[in-house]
This record gives sequence, structure tokens and C-alpha cells, in this order.
Amino acid sequence: MSAIRRRPKHALVVVLLAVGVLALAACTPGHEQSTFDATGPIARSQLVLFYWIFWTAVFVFVVVEGVLLYAVIKYRRRPGDGDPPQTHGNTPLEIGWTVVPAIVLAIVAVPSVATIFDNANVPENASLSVEVVGHQWWWEFNYPDLGLKTSNELHIPKDEVVAVQLLSKDVIHSFWIPKIAGKLDMVPNSPNNMWLMGEKSGEFAGQCAEFCGESHANMRFRVIVEPRAEFDAWVAAQMAPAAIPVEPLAAEGLALFEGDAQCWACHKVEGSKRARSSVGPNLTHVASRTHLAAGIMDNTQQNMRRWLEDNCNAKPGNFMCKGARIYQDPDHALKESEVSALVAYLRSLK
Repeated sequence: MSAIRRRPKHALVVVLLAVGVLALAACTPGHEQSTFDATGPIARSQLVLFYWIFWTAVFVFVVVEGVLLYAVIKYRRRPGDGDPPQTHGNTPLEIGWTVVPAIVLAIVAVPSVATIFDNANVPENASLSVEVVGHQWWWEFNYPDLGLKTSNELHIPKDEVVAVQLLSKDVIHSFWIPKIAGKLDMVPNSPNNMWLMGEKSGEFAGQCAEFCGESHANMRFRVIVEPRAEFDAWVAAQMAPAAIPVEPLAAEGLALFEGDAQCWACHKVEGSKRARSSVGPNLTHVASRTHLAAGIMDNTQQNMRRWLEDNCNAKPGNFMCKGARIYQDPDHALKESEVSALVAYLRSLK
């Protein structure tokens, strides 16, 4: 019987240990979506604010729980005790537990309000403006000053202020780059503004942080922070029209892209005579991107083929799955040779 009674306690200890390990793992700075490895002034200011609020909460918890435990132990009922004296109200105590929390909240409010205003007001020395448009379930990045539009990968110059305007084409999304900038909602017909700065070169994960439908978890993007010279070279490459393929299989893919496969109806390729749509992601230089399908898979030939053959399972609910000829009618689905041609063409768009 004693062994049976001990098992629930042991199970509880194991569960608590597991929860503790998971909680600590979530705070690992090395994780690509950890907010504890701040690499920009926005993320750093938010991390400092978090510590202010966290340690204030720890202080309140320790004090309140300490008083509670003290009262429970000191004034516990003992054998032979009668009913305690009955009291009604305690004015000094009631004033105290009203004033003290108000003071604590005021202390927390000062850095909170200051941080909110600092992050909302775009500095005058912004060197770049970016318009971010959220779609179900992909990202559009427009550089109005440069006349450049791209999808799912945001390039910014290192150590420079970037002014960002956030828009949504359909439902509420939330723009979030954990290591560089905190999240901000993207509301249809109501633009929001923020700014960011990357202080460390590299590739950083971004994510939609507001539930927006079936493939919300697959609405990711990448932020590439690079020195100004590399950024300018990237801009120059992106501004160039797509090269006309000379390899026979890729040329066949181009004909399919602009013809029977109907890819042109949703996608844009600069230099193409027919692919001028902005319904889906811009594919002008899709082969130069590190990831496909809004950041959910590496940009490899195998994954490109997988996307064309089975994107309904790779990203449930996406509009390509709903509207493309390859899925609408099994009798008119793309043949394996046609998929190979389209892959060859898309892989040539560098």
C-alpha cells in the first residue's frame, strides 16, 4: 500500500522536472526564435523591459507568498484553540494593499511607456523604407524608394535604421523577428509603423505571431542582415530582369509557366511577357533565395519538385493548392516531365 501511495508523488516530481526542463529550453539564446539573444536596439530594449517586469513580478511574488506562508504557519489552528477574534475591516491595511500595488505598477509603467514610444517613433536617420504586406500565408516585401518588390526574404543593410510599414491583404497577421524586433500586428485597412536595425550579419528567422488560418504556423520568413556593399549588390541583382533560359528543359518550363500550367495567372517574373500578376509571391529571382514556401523548406531542387507535386500537404490550405491546374482536375494534372521542366525553369531564375 505504501508503494502505491508513493507512485503519484514520484510521477508528480517527474512531471515538474520535465516542465522545468522545457521551460529552461525555451529560454535558450541559441534557438533561432529566442528573444534572449537580442541583435538590435528594438529587441534589446524589449529584453531590458522584460527583465524589469520579470524581476518586479519575482519581488511581488516573494513578498506576497512570504507574508502568506508566515500567516499560515504563525496563525494556524492548534489543539485547544477556540474561535479567533472576529474583526471587520482594517483601514490601514486596506490602504496599504491599495497604495503599494499602485506604486509597483507605476514603477513598471515608466519604462514600459518609454520603450513603447521609443520603438514606435521612427528615427529621422532611417536609410531605408520597407513596406511589408501579409498574405495568407506568405510575405511581400516592397522597397518603394528602390522600386523593388520581393517575397518571403527581407534583406536589410547592417547597422542602418529601416523604417517599416505593415499592411495586410486579408486577415490580421503579426510581424515578428524575435532576435531583431518585437511583434506588431498587421491589420487590414489600418497600416502600422515600426523600425528596426540589425547589428549582426546573418540570417534571422521571422514568423507570423497572430493566428491567421490553416497554415498560420507555416507563415514564416527570413531576414538577411548584410553589410551595405552586399546589400547594394543584392539590390542590383534583384532589379535585373529574369534571364531567358537557353537550356532546352528550362526553356520548355518557361513555355509551360507562361502557358498551359497557368503559373502566370498568380505570379510575377520581371521580363516575362505574361507573368505580371501579384496574387502570389514574386518569382523573378526565386532560385537565389535560401528557402521556399515562405521559409518552411530549404531551396533545393528536390524541395522545388516536392512543392510542385504536393504543396497541399506541405502547406495545407494555400491558394496554389486551391487554384492550380495540377490539383483542380486529375485528368489535366501536370505530367512528371512537365514538373521536371518547371523545376528546371524555376531553378534558372537566379
